[in-house]
Amino acid sequence: MLENRRFIIQGVFVFVGLIFLIKLFGLQVADDTYRSKAERNILQRIIQYPFRGLIYDRKDELIVYNEPMYDLMVVPRDVQISDTTAFCNLFEITREEFDENLKNAKTYSRVKPSAFLKKISHEKYAQIQDQLYKFNGFYVNPRTVRKYTQPILANELGYIGEISQEQLNSDTAGYRAGDYIGITGLEEYYEPQLRGVRGASYKMVNVSGIEKGSFRDGAWDTVAIPGKNLLSTIDLNLQAYAEKLLEGKKGSVVAIDPSTGEILVMASAPTYDPNLLTGKNFGKNFKAIQADSTARLFNRAIQAKYPAGSIFKTVQALIALDEGVTHPQERIYCDTFSIGDHAPPGFYDVKKGIAKSSNNYFYELMRRVVNREIDSNTYKDSQIGMDKWAEGIRRFGFGKKTGVDIPGEEAGLVPDAKYYNKLYNNKPWKYSNVASLSIGQGELLVTPIQMANVAAIIANRGHYYPPHLVRGFKQNGKTEVIQYEKKTPGKGSDYYPVIIDAMASVMKETAPRAIINDIEIIGKTGTAENGLKDETPDHSVFIAFAPRDNPKIAIAVYVENAGWGGRAAACTASLVIEKHLRGYIKKNWQNRENYVLKGDFLDGKQN
Repeated sequence: MLENRRFIIQGVFVFVGLIFLIKLFGLQVADDTYRSKAERNILQRIIQYPFRGLIYDRKDELIVYNEPMYDLMVVPRDVQISDTTAFCNLFEITREEFDENLKNAKTYSRVKPSAFLKKISHEKYAQIQDQLYKFNGFYVNPRTVRKYTQPILANELGYIGEISQEQLNSDTAGYRAGDYIGITGLEEYYEPQLRGVRGASYKMVNVSGIEKGSFRDGAWDTVAIPGKNLLSTIDLNLQAYAEKLLEGKKGSVVAIDPSTGEILVMASAPTYDPNLLTGKNFGKNFKAIQADSTARLFNRAIQAKYPAGSIFKTVQALIALDEGVTHPQERIYCDTFSIGDHAPPGFYDVKKGIAKSSNNYFYELMRRVVNREIDSNTYKDSQIGMDKWAEGIRRFGFGKKTGVDIPGEEAGLVPDAKYYNKLYNNKPWKYSNVASLSIGQGELLVTPIQMANVAAIIANRGHYYPPHLVRGFKQNGKTEVIQYEKKTPGKGSDYYPVIIDAMASVMKETAPRAIINDIEIIGKTGTAENGLKDETPDHSVFIAFAPRDNPKIAIAVYVENAGWGGRAAACTASLVIEKHLRGYIKKNWQNRENYVLKGDFLDGKQN
């Protein structure tokens, strides 16, 4: 009996032993799961960040490029530091920063790498790279930051920054924590083209963190694909000149090639050096720029909304001609009783009305559009006619975005019957309540880019291409050109010559200082009220194109609190036009350049 029990017990031990042997064989030989885990324990996955696409100007001059920088990565489980003080001194951080950064890394993961220090400069990396072997658990990951060839175009180019958690939560494009993304400007708008595709490499390291070579001869490695290069429409030198003219002022310059819609210049002032929002000091510099009372992050070219002023009279004439309420040869007698005016009473046609900038003439033209003989109810007439007027104005691109290819554009405001019904609490109103719109004042609000587009429409005799900052992309030697559709906003084109003749006369009447003897500028001056007439001068505004035939540039200039449009804005525009067409500024007795740079008009002086 005892002998049988001994055999049974031995059999049980043998059976259990066989089970263990089979299990061990499965784990160690047949199943490679544990082997893979062991391999992963000594693998280091290094993200290969792609080079972000470069940005060039219209003449292939480099505007934005990438500069190397480095992130110090840490795997908390592997950290072994014998002298923390030496580490802190090497990386120029405090012990408190060291503890806090390591704590954050451990919170993220003890076994996965995360950034311990970000944006180490190329120069700093050269100083520390020979010392890194002393600090197990740390390694360097190469990155790039944006750099700029000139300290201009800040609001148009935009900036990049680390993707936020909110963006990650809504991301569908495969971003990860620590990735950089376009935040504003062209960087944001063309993020899909600029970003590229990240890669990864896998390195074998020993227990001391020393690299032992590629894992499986690089079989798992993927190559980063650079982003596409942007071919912008900007003339870099002309942009720099426009920004120079705006120094010390508030305002904007938008210049367009009317034959294509390509934006030659988009300048907004005050502005900032885009190099400030890159690299290690991004956060500190951004706070300072954001806190600046002059609103340096505000792109006045597309975001500022102004009363149009007298430059809008060109559009009023186009609407009246479109609607057939007048024709180029009709002469209308205008007194000075309907609305305040600086032009004398007398007979006015379209050409004289624009040339003399007669308020009462345009009062009458708009009245004809709004108060047609539809029925005997004057108020109802005004509502129907008001919508007809607003519809015509919107055809010329007002009250809506132009669609320019940077974020943040404002639509402005074109008031209609619904707007005034709400404004007057559904009580009766009539044309006399809205007549200030006829001279570009009242509730009407426009943006500089909208007015530059109007200048392009007139230059083209009735059509335009949507204003844009990028003409295409380039990658691997191949160029991809963006096609933009031609648009015709009005109902006819026969009456554009009279508008152009009138604008040519404007230069002699109200902007003699801006005249260039051998370059004919077709322009219209204006003074946009700022609502603070007793405190500061109104805004100086001007639209123009040149030359008359086969025009190469259409432009809108706004200089805030600079008074008459024939001075600050017109002179600024004429300088940009001359620089573009001639390549340099020809000196004359008026010395327009010194006049604009000096900026005495900002003190209310009108010399």
